[in-house]
Amino acid sequence: MGSGQPVAVFGAYGHTGRFVVAELAARGFNPVLSGRDAQVLSGMADERGLQARVASVEDPASLDGALAGAAAVINCAGPFAATTGPVIEAALRARIPYLDVAAELEANLDTFAHYRERAREAGVVIVPAMAFFGGLGDLLVTMAMGDWPVADEAHIAYALSNWHPTAGTRLSGAVSRARRGDVRLRYSGGRWEQRTDAAPTLQWTFPEPLGPKEVIGEFTMADVITVSQHLSIPDVTTYMTAEAVCDVAASHTPAPTAADESGRSDQTFLVDAVVRSNGDERRATVSGQDIYAITAPLVVEALDRVLTCRTNTIGVASAGEIFDAPDFLHALTPRLTLNPS
Repeated sequence: MGSGQPVAVFGAYGHTGRFVVAELAARGFNPVLSGRDAQVLSGMADERGLQARVASVEDPASLDGALAGAAAVINCAGPFAATTGPVIEAALRARIPYLDVAAELEANLDTFAHYRERAREAGVVIVPAMAFFGGLGDLLVTMAMGDWPVADEAHIAYALSNWHPTAGTRLSGAVSRARRGDVRLRYSGGRWEQRTDAAPTLQWTFPEPLGPKEVIGEFTMADVITVSQHLSIPDVTTYMTAEAVCDVAASHTPAPTAADESGRSDQTFLVDAVVRSNGDERRATVSGQDIYAITAPLVVEALDRVLTCRTNTIGVASAGEIFDAPDFLHALTPRLTLNPS
């Protein structure tokens, strides 16, 4: 448990940030709320009896103040293209671990490219994309791969009952599209390709009772980045059920609404990871409720393991590289249903 350690949460009042704050408190940490909106921060701090520190990515001194005395920082504030760099810089100055829940491809690629050596030299742990998109798929692929030193291909298929996007998801998506234009990214042959053709529509056979579903192939998510950073797999592909893609793309789709006392929506998910090598196949699958809410136990479990030195490396590392993947996933079984095979 956290033993009262203070943990700064940047973007604490966002949809996912609120789940992270609640999870930290439930596990015995002392969340320190941070963000740029003083009024919202103050109201949340008063409601929960927590400390609030106003900070902005445009003001490095304010970020230093927000992180002062903290054992670590969790960045929940999108768009991450704007926040990861400044908050990582503040974490490096404070010499404390940094974790984020970024799903933006460009932001995660930038983190690995720009901070790997600096973080290692400083002895600081940085874990990007420690969330439903990025961390969870990486852990599943790492678990499925097991003792194989190399594999031919990895596939991660998402089945969402619906995808009601938060305001943060919409904003992050808009920022990514502005950076990428009409280009989509695909990881094939051990390198990134920029594609301008339409992503394929095909069928993926999920484990029962779900069965065959229409999916959008090459729907590249952060898992492709995290997996390719540490596993010898030249082809990594992610897929999303077509209905969920329609949901998140439509401007009229509402934001998620609470369906239980914890604030979770009624959305359900299944993530199916398949690794193939020389004609053999291994699989690991998880299911659960609410992709935004499940990010909280993922990133807080990661934080706990970093602070208790249950890690495999330092510097910038993805979930499957820095943590014992099977042990990590089994620790989340109260929140996730895990089906390795």
